[in-house]
Amino acid sequence: MTMNDHQDSEHFAYDKSWEQIEALLDEAEREQNKRWLAFQRCPKPLRMQHWNNYKGLEGVINTLRWVLGDLKMPKEKVLGRDNNENRRKR
Repeated sequence: MTMNDHQDSEHFAYDKSWEQIEALLDEAEREQNKRWLAFQRCPKPLRMQHWNNYKGLEGVINTLRWVLGDLKMPKEKVLGRDNNENRRKR
């Protein structure tokens, strides 16, 4: 399977409603909050797993917000090209 399998429309139903997308966004935000709390409270050896899940959910949330038309979610941020977010603060 190639990286561009999204062009093969037979594998996509395109049947999700806006309500379903909004519900998934809400669920992803709640799960991300749980991961943040778990990250803060867990022993150091387990933190990386919670951090990776937290950051993965950040990508999901950014994408869903973009799909829903959030004016504060530019495509560059969804694609990880937002220079302001990726710069280290010194």
